[in-house]
Amino acid sequence: MQQQPPKGPEKPSRRDFLRIGTKRGGSAPAGAAAPTRSAASASVTEPRTAEAVSGDAAQAKLPPLAPWTDPRMRLIRRATYGPRASDISDVKTLGYQRWLNDQVNYATRIDNSALEADVVMRWPNLSRSAAELAPLDINMLRTELTNATMYRAVFSKHQLYERMVEFWTDHFSIDINKVNHLKLVDDRAVIRRHAMGKFGDLLKASAKSPAMLLYLDQNLSRVGAPNQNYARELMELHTLGVDGGYTQRDVEELSRVLTGWTISATGEFVFTPARHDFGAKTVLGVTIPASSSTVGLEAVKEGEQILDLLINHPSTARFLATKLLKWFVTPEPTTEQVDAVAGAYRATGGDIKRMVRATLNEGWLAQAPLKMKRPYHLVVSALRNTSALVVNINNAVGVAGSLGQPMFQFLTPDGFPDGMEYWAGNITPRWAFLTTLAASTSTTTYRVNVSPYLTGTPDAALDVLNAELFGGEMAPATRTLLRNYIAGGTINEARMRETLGLALCSHEFQWY
Repeated sequence: MQQQPPKGPEKPSRRDFLRIGTKRGGSAPAGAAAPTRSAASASVTEPRTAEAVSGDAAQAKLPPLAPWTDPRMRLIRRATYGPRASDISDVKTLGYQRWLNDQVNYATRIDNSALEADVVMRWPNLSRSAAELAPLDINMLRTELTNATMYRAVFSKHQLYERMVEFWTDHFSIDINKVNHLKLVDDRAVIRRHAMGKFGDLLKASAKSPAMLLYLDQNLSRVGAPNQNYARELMELHTLGVDGGYTQRDVEELSRVLTGWTISATGEFVFTPARHDFGAKTVLGVTIPASSSTVGLEAVKEGEQILDLLINHPSTARFLATKLLKWFVTPEPTTEQVDAVAGAYRATGGDIKRMVRATLNEGWLAQAPLKMKRPYHLVVSALRNTSALVVNINNAVGVAGSLGQPMFQFLTPDGFPDGMEYWAGNITPRWAFLTTLAASTSTTTYRVNVSPYLTGTPDAALDVLNAELFGGEMAPATRTLLRNYIAGGTINEARMRETLGLALCSHEFQWY
């Protein structure tokens, strides 16, 4: 039987550790779970609303438990899904700027071919066309997409790229339950192809993505009965932002411009002149004259003209700059920060690499407040930082869903929220996953090897744990609590797994 720690206040129990960590970390365990989103995701527990966690939000503004003053460590915390020892060594050897340049220019500077070859071997359907995917089982295809996405996030050397893939997946959010196999094509041909390219190319690819057109009902739009869904989200969510200067009249006119943009029976983009409105339209002050139906397929250029207008609009530059700053730096970007990143957008014609480079400003990150990991980020970082041997990642995908973030299944087109207020009410299930992971010795899903921690003394074990989970920046108070727990019993595998679980549940691992 596992030996228990002596009773007394100087030797906190696991429950005491979590209670103390919660009080200092600012996120209390949730009460009853909110209703599930839909029948399609009935097993998914939805986090509480912002109003329901307002007390947690106030508490979460407490200072971080660790100083985290090294800007290089702050960089890899934001630009990766959890820095491994090799990442820490690289950034300390290369320095902030060179490490960041390598990640920004990943395609030519970081060889990731072995990982991509592994993905192709494991999930071969990801490279198939829409027509080839259509007759295949959607559950199998959904599993391939979600598993490959998380697998890449855990093991890819292109960590910043994968963070941007997640960013754009939410920016151009599509619920796979509505579009089925078309989401696999969208992920490959839109998001992954352009995640670090030019925003204009990304937007145009999305505008002709069958998955996006089906999701926002553009395939139903026709002359005399234009559907406004895509036109509205194109301006509100994809380019200008809700306060970007467009009106309801602009939405109506743009929906007329886009009539005829639809999809074929085989799941390809097509422009159908017979469905297009050839009358005069005015969008954002730009008038498109009336034309004859004899123009035919050339009328697709009306929509392409407005896409260029949106790409070059100053509101688009500021909207994207603000969103990138919130993703990487702070929930409340300053005007100076937004101006700088928007300036990079305008100066380079929407070069995403340059925007990301400007966003990850060394001085800004040095002052950046902590961010709470979303469920997907939490699961991925836990697998990375524990160096878990992943045999089948499907279980981890399911965990992210049970924590409230089922991959590619957000019902509304604004994507999963990025703010702590949405996620702070689901702490208890997060703890449950992390303690289960630390104890895992499975040969069918994933297992964690704790032998590196079994070094003989509590302090030696904590040194290894500190390096693996916290980059050497574990707060003294957290170290004291963990040391007391280790020292309260025999240092064996079971006790080290419990200690690892407690460390994963700490404030410092839940936030980044």
